[in-house]
Amino acid sequence: MDIDRIIEKAGGADEIAALAGVGLEAVRKWRQSRTVPTKHWPALLRVPGIELQDLTSAETPQERETDVSNSCPAGANAALVLADGTVLWGRGFGAHTDGAVGELCFSTGMTGYQETLTDPSFAGQIVTFTFPHIGNVGTNTDDNEAPKMAALGAVVKEDVTAPASWRSMESLDGWLKQHGRAGISGVDTRAVTRSLRDNGPQTAILAFPANGRIDTDSLLNRARQWPGLEGMDLAKEVTQPKRVWTEGVWESTRPTRTENRRRVVAMDYGAKDNILRCLVTAGCDVTVLPATATAEEILELKPEGVFLSNGPGDPAATGTYAVPAIKSVLDANVPVFGICLGHQLLAQALGGKTYKLDRGHRGANQPVKDIESGRVEITSQNHGFAVDEKSLPADVKVTHVSLFDGSNEGIASTTKDAFSVQYHPEASPGPSDSFYLFERFVAVMDRRAANSTNAGA
Repeated sequence: MDIDRIIEKAGGADEIAALAGVGLEAVRKWRQSRTVPTKHWPALLRVPGIELQDLTSAETPQERETDVSNSCPAGANAALVLADGTVLWGRGFGAHTDGAVGELCFSTGMTGYQETLTDPSFAGQIVTFTFPHIGNVGTNTDDNEAPKMAALGAVVKEDVTAPASWRSMESLDGWLKQHGRAGISGVDTRAVTRSLRDNGPQTAILAFPANGRIDTDSLLNRARQWPGLEGMDLAKEVTQPKRVWTEGVWESTRPTRTENRRRVVAMDYGAKDNILRCLVTAGCDVTVLPATATAEEILELKPEGVFLSNGPGDPAATGTYAVPAIKSVLDANVPVFGICLGHQLLAQALGGKTYKLDRGHRGANQPVKDIESGRVEITSQNHGFAVDEKSLPADVKVTHVSLFDGSNEGIASTTKDAFSVQYHPEASPGPSDSFYLFERFVAVMDRRAANSTNAGA
């Protein structure tokens, strides 16, 4: 009997997770490794129809045919090894690595690969690009969304060609070397995407060793040992120190508002630079605080509004220190606007819960419906967790929904000036349909200021 049969006999993934006292991410890892850790056997043996010999046979992966081989094909010098045993050979570029292990995901954006790779929300992940021509416009200093490359590596179909853009300052190969990251080309990215779409996230390891020796058995073992993103707090790894941000959006067709600017504290859980640019253009004077800033440190700056940024990892893990601070900000009656991870943290602060999606949303073409207006926006997204609408209290309303899978894309408090969206209104890359959300945030602060002035008159 294989692991899938055991899960089926237990009543499904949710039931077996509850029986073993683990999350669905752990069950996903069992499926990948084709084993159930022995510490969980006593709980599973209480299920009618599951016997010790079933678990023993599930512990050895011999029943499952894998693609593992230590024979490197001609022309290949890199490999992408998935935890289910699949080995994808290719040609490495960028910096050599003996193996970068993380969650394998795919992004559907046709442009903006540099912005994608530097988006802190991709920390802990290896990005497969569905668009085949990656690297053809090179890289430059303007398109970084953070000082360092956040993604662990890049998986592309076609070999990276010489840059063909007047903006290019460095090839993608050279840029990856500067950041100490590797890429692999020659991979059937369509097959990878279908696998992730149909079977959910996979742990993988990307190897491009300097000596050319690739031990796929060892790589497979390392991939299967990686614990997964569930339970990981990665915001602390990508956040930056306190700083003041003054730059608006580039060559803007939107003039920067110069009058009656509003004091805003932006919480950096992995903020993209273009988010901060959008806040400035919308009319905010922005002070950025690190993810671990306390409520006291936030409120002593006397903000007229607090912004909660995007970021990587499990919102429940980051929430252990972020949510108490956000609750105090809400109690102080300060307006709050959150996106992506910030959306999930605000939901927790308002009494809701989050969960890991079977299939994350990543790309610049994700349709979202505004429930109140009926308007559909094409949005940029990058998230693997979502807000559980069923967990939201009565004073929190759902404002936006995904037209891909019906998952939550926005909430608002009915008793406080607090709202958030799951997607990225700043885009970069992606459409700018949702810039109005930054203006909505400023409008809330304008109304507060006007009411205060009228009350004092």
